[in-house]
Amino acid sequence: MTTTGVAGGSWRADVTPWGAIEPWDGSPRLDWFVAADDRWHVPSREPAVRQQRLSGTAVVETRVRIPTGDAVQRVYSVADAGGLTVVEVENDSTLPIAIAFSGRDGVLTDRPVVAVPIEGIELPPSAFVLPVGHRATTLVAIAHEPSRIARLPAGLPSAAQVVGGWRLITSTASRLELPAADRGEALADAVTAARCELVLGAHPSPAEDPGAFAVAIGELHRIGGMSSVDDGDVVADLAEAVAAFAPSAGWRSDAALDAARRVLAGVGESRAAGDVARIINGRERTPRPAMPPDGVWCIPWIEEGLIRHGALLPYGLPTGWLGANFEVFGLPIGPQSRIDYALRWHGERPAVLWDVTGEPVELTAPLLDPGWRTTAIKGEALWPAPATSFS
Repeated sequence: MTTTGVAGGSWRADVTPWGAIEPWDGSPRLDWFVAADDRWHVPSREPAVRQQRLSGTAVVETRVRIPTGDAVQRVYSVADAGGLTVVEVENDSTLPIAIAFSGRDGVLTDRPVVAVPIEGIELPPSAFVLPVGHRATTLVAIAHEPSRIARLPAGLPSAAQVVGGWRLITSTASRLELPAADRGEALADAVTAARCELVLGAHPSPAEDPGAFAVAIGELHRIGGMSSVDDGDVVADLAEAVAAFAPSAGWRSDAALDAARRVLAGVGESRAAGDVARIINGRERTPRPAMPPDGVWCIPWIEEGLIRHGALLPYGLPTGWLGANFEVFGLPIGPQSRIDYALRWHGERPAVLWDVTGEPVELTAPLLDPGWRTTAIKGEALWPAPATSFS
């Protein structure tokens, strides 16, 4: 499920795979149903339900197939009026429909509720119906602080604007503009999705998964979305997590150590950062798994495919990226160093343009141009045409 809420607020809810909203505070769930020309459609039981995060963000779009089109629901949260979780339903069909909402009192609407009996489906007495014309849209919302608002305000941010806001928040850590082919775009969206979940508080505890906790704290530190990263308690938790996972060999332990080192160096814990550096330097690194892992672990996996310390594209160039321009920003290459770089094609030859922020790091391209290396802060280089396609 996807978490929804406002960054900086405390109200949270899960969005189920069919678009119902389940608040974390234990209050009733808000569910939805679609009356189309043929029948009532129950999203929780429909075979033709498709759901996606828009651009990987905490804006969830759920489509239910109906005659001549789809009923399209979007769920997102905005900070207006103390916080609102908005449910937008668009009638992407050629016929009028009606939308029923049930399970929760006090839902705010953008139009009067239809005072007619609900026939053809059994719903709780509190259920209400809103008509939605051909190609029209309706809004309802759950107030995070019901005492602050009595009606749905006009001029709320659109779903597209909320998507843009989330992309801005998550890109403060890094931004990946990857080719659509060979999962590039999907990988970038997976990074955004994992960071949205972290900002909204869906992250592992140090006791349950100390390695994932270290990676999560590392991402929150990069985003700037967790002021308590600088608190002594979090630093102490991170130190205990390192002690728990550091003895274990493997890629996850390597990635977690890198994250812990960056956090400790970033908050001025130079002695602790030095201790972690000695652990890193005293062990042999493990290659990453062949397939991307789930959750927060997908972030270091994806970024490592783009640069591993100073090695650009250390596992090669995906076949579908041959001839495709792309650019990435803010990738970590050291405790307090980051790189922006772009790949541009000149015929069959790739050119790399880079800009390093922080301490210089030696850059290499072990698979694309084994003889190339530089410690320049910024520059560009033309690599040879790839001899083979990498996967």
